[in-house]
Amino acid sequence: MKIEMSDSAILQTQHKSELPQIITIMGPTASGKTGLAIELAKKINGEIISVDSALIYRGMDIGTAKPGFEEQAGIKHWLIDIVDPQNAYSVAEFCRDSQICIKDILQRGKVPILVGGTMMYFNGLINGLSSLPNADAKTRSQIQLFIDQHGLQAAHEKLREIDPESAKRIHENDPQRIMRALEVYALTSKTMTSLQGIKPEPLPYEFTQFSLMPHDRALLHERIVLRFDIMLQNNFEQEVTKLRNNSKLHLNLPSIRSVGYRQMWQYLGGECSFDEMREKSIIATRQLAKRQITWLRGWEGAISLQTGNTENVEMILHKIQ
Repeated sequence: MKIEMSDSAILQTQHKSELPQIITIMGPTASGKTGLAIELAKKINGEIISVDSALIYRGMDIGTAKPGFEEQAGIKHWLIDIVDPQNAYSVAEFCRDSQICIKDILQRGKVPILVGGTMMYFNGLINGLSSLPNADAKTRSQIQLFIDQHGLQAAHEKLREIDPESAKRIHENDPQRIMRALEVYALTSKTMTSLQGIKPEPLPYEFTQFSLMPHDRALLHERIVLRFDIMLQNNFEQEVTKLRNNSKLHLNLPSIRSVGYRQMWQYLGGECSFDEMREKSIIATRQLAKRQITWLRGWEGAISLQTGNTENVEMILHKIQ
């Protein structure tokens, strides 16, 4: 049977093929995304844009497994070390900054490669952000006061009454996202769910997406343990000690709540033993990887690659050519 395409479909296909190509490599923590991206960048004259909510912070190198100068292998990396750890960094800010990077890379005839595991960043950039209001310090302080007086669980229950869909998506122990959802409602009288349903026009790029998935969950867990033990050997404790000496930093900040940093911060404060800190950090990292894998399994449009496959670069080259 012959299948015919309409004129509009043909025009859409032609238009898409003319769009600049952006490559994305997503995957759970410790899956080898950075190494794969660097190898690919060498082959296609590419530059890497980090899609990682922890690598943005200055002074947080060891616990984030931030690639050093030698590891970057001469490949330009963007959106690393751009924010002081006492400051917040939103999805909207990432979308703005990453688009600036993409334009710069394309104008110089290179290929943008977006790499990371912060799926909210990927989702905001590729699928678009709704018109959410900017953060408001006065409103946030009022919500924080409510949490201080009644607890985070009460704030999550309040969100459930206002916006049941957001409450389902947001974990009851996630203060940043709970506060943001309540803040949006306080500022607009509309739920975050309703506002997020209004999507802008897509970006003028063709996103060729790849997900790097572990074929053996046990092997990924071993990699997580090994990587954290290497962090400990590389003076992770001293790194967090330096952060604790900064009077502007505390446990409620998104930076310090990052996996590993929170647990080491608590150990240095005498809240747990060294062995407990290590075990809690490894468990938290595994839980993070599980959430990332769950999100990726439901992500549409990504070509799946297996962690550790020596032919991954060739497979990507074949798809993008």
